[in-house]
Amino acid sequence: MNNTLYIVVPCYNEEEVLRETASRLRGKMRALISAGKISGGSRVLFVNDGSRDKTWEMIRALSAEDALFTGVALSRNRGHQNALLAGLMTARGRADMVVSMDADLQDDVDAVDRMVDEYLSGADVVYGVRNKREKDAFLKRFTAEGYYKLLDAMGVEVVFNHADYRLLSARALDALSQYGERNMFIRGIIPMLGYKTATVTYERGERFAGESKYPLKKMLALASDGVYSLSMKPLRFITGLGVTLLVLAAALLIYAIVRLCMGYTILDWKIVTISVWGVGGLILLALGIIGEYVGRAYMELKGRPRYHIGETVGLDRKL
Repeated sequence: MNNTLYIVVPCYNEEEVLRETASRLRGKMRALISAGKISGGSRVLFVNDGSRDKTWEMIRALSAEDALFTGVALSRNRGHQNALLAGLMTARGRADMVVSMDADLQDDVDAVDRMVDEYLSGADVVYGVRNKREKDAFLKRFTAEGYYKLLDAMGVEVVFNHADYRLLSARALDALSQYGERNMFIRGIIPMLGYKTATVTYERGERFAGESKYPLKKMLALASDGVYSLSMKPLRFITGLGVTLLVLAAALLIYAIVRLCMGYTILDWKIVTISVWGVGGLILLALGIIGEYVGRAYMELKGRPRYHIGETVGLDRKL
């Protein structure tokens, strides 16, 4: 290998944008090859995550038209993070560096040049970071920024305004392959690798076509994956809450005894009812949080595969 670059693009129902994505990536790869920054064996690897439309048929057609394009089809839909991981692990051993990006063209393709430059300067991990969010609607901007702040508050190490647009070197990929979680939160694991990093800022554009694959519901699910996978703070919060309630209960008991000794009426039934309901709700919340950890540990113990590859195209073909 000699500065071989693979660009990994997870795809789920992307038939509306895939042709344009391929066109822009073809231009970028050809330019980098002509400039001598990457080798002629570099490729674009599309990962079909069980799409219900004609995405896979289009990937096969693109590969037949141009050997630059290769493809991997998962046997069924496994989610963005597993599709991304499948692409990264497929590129591992074939590339010196791998850039991952979404298919919707919101990630600035021109930022790849600066990522490659940082790699050539010695960086093993290069983060693509949004420089601003003025184009986002208020709700989208509020929830997205709140997402990163929540993860940071829970002790999850993430790069602010960075999603999955990044470059990884071959040895960073090797390190990533050693993490065996079934529910892998990749953007939280990458900072744990410890290799030399760099940051490239870019302006995120509008989605070229189609609909977002990360509505609020999926964003919240991804955030919970990050918290439960990489943080113990929710469990410590339960412990702290339990200690707080115990102290309050002791204080109320002393207060009730003092009032009784002074001849006053002890707290009436309304206060008692509210207290019981409140404590009961907190107990159920605590059980829910503990249940999440127990359930995830149970799934990890099963050791089930994260994904199955159903079909590949163009992977071992030379330009």
